[in-house]
Amino acid sequence: MGFPDQIVRTVELAHPPGKVWTAITTAEGLGSWFGNTAEIDLRPGGAARMTWTEGRVANMRVERVEEPSVFGFTWHIYGLPDEDPRRTYVEFTLEPDGAGTRLTVVESGFAQLPDEAFQAAFGGNTDGWKSELGELVEYLDAA
Repeated sequence: MGFPDQIVRTVELAHPPGKVWTAITTAEGLGSWFGNTAEIDLRPGGAARMTWTEGRVANMRVERVEEPSVFGFTWHIYGLPDEDPRRTYVEFTLEPDGAGTRLTVVESGFAQLPDEAFQAAFGGNTDGWKSELGELVEYLDAA
């Protein structure tokens, strides 16, 4: 393998795990910091969907729910045609850290891509997680 398979981001949040869990696993939370609107059936095999005002849509499948510490889903790989069946797996892990929470996000599955698709997907999602997690911090701090 000539490139990394996963993106890993860790954020220290000044909020308890329960509040962070609600922000990442409810339609209200996801639609506030991640997309502009969201729907979620929070159970393994459940469907989730986020939309953005500019017209983008992310359809997801909930894969793992271990409240209040682990939430995982699969979704379409950025840059691939809509009909492409390949997906990456995103997992949020929440760990109590004093009065706050250490949130780790791991997105894996990039090694399945050819070189030309890898650059767009990995680079786009690396930048995307930096931006989205910043929005999560702002959302939690404002609530």
